[in-house]
Amino acid sequence: MARLNVLKTYKIYSGGQFPRTESGRFYELKNKKQETIANVCLSSRKDFRNAVAAARSAFGNWSGRSASNRGQILYRIAEMLESRKTQFIEELMLQGISSKVASEEILQSIDRLVYYAGWCDKYQQLFSSVNPVASPHFNFSLPEPTGVVTIIASETSPLLGLVSAIGPVITGGNTCVVLASEKMPLSAITFAEVLATSDLPGGVVNVLTGTSKELHSHFSSHMDVNAIIYCRNNKEERKTIEENCSLNIKRFFNWSRNWTKSENQNPYLILDLQEIKTTWHPVEKIGIGGANY
Repeated sequence: MARLNVLKTYKIYSGGQFPRTESGRFYELKNKKQETIANVCLSSRKDFRNAVAAARSAFGNWSGRSASNRGQILYRIAEMLESRKTQFIEELMLQGISSKVASEEILQSIDRLVYYAGWCDKYQQLFSSVNPVASPHFNFSLPEPTGVVTIIASETSPLLGLVSAIGPVITGGNTCVVLASEKMPLSAITFAEVLATSDLPGGVVNVLTGTSKELHSHFSSHMDVNAIIYCRNNKEERKTIEENCSLNIKRFFNWSRNWTKSENQNPYLILDLQEIKTTWHPVEKIGIGGANY
């Protein structure tokens, strides 16, 4: 008797768990021969709201960790990704990507995580400053994380585009909700499995699958979202997102770019998702007899 293959169930990743979409909806993912290779969750507005709640709950713990610890965790994610290279290459090829491109995509994704792991304890030194003032005060400016960030990831770079957007966001202490590529979502959910088995706390990164057509307005209008990153080229969606961002003055970034180029990994992407906090402190002066005043 011929054996039936056990197809993998690709569920969403929210709050450190792998639930099915609350609506029970899914879509069939087909290969070039129009053969069904997976059933993929079609996330709803409720799924998105649950993911935002998970990201907000995780924000305090993640942003409060030491920069060194965040760097260790990002490096651990890279280690886990390295150990599963073959699986990712096979999944990328299953979705229609050539063997050469798939190999380059996974290697660049690993290297990009290592790159941002190294920046975790350095970007604050680069972007902080001691400011000259005309009064007897110390004046310091330093970056702090924005909060919860939503990401509509690249449609054409299903793994590298995803990692390249998530990397600078969580390096800076933010948490995020990500919409994976609709046409090639498999590697995004498998990457979520890497996150779940690394040291990353649940809720820091939440991965949804589905359509940008249905979800982009929710990603940009939710009042507990502080910034949105859009990595695609749909002009109508971008217009809607920019209009929705004005409702609570959330930041909008268009990161539609070729992620294979080295110049598209840089610390200024970390800075995009930072707020600059300025602190004043009086200068203590030593008076007669050593008294402070």
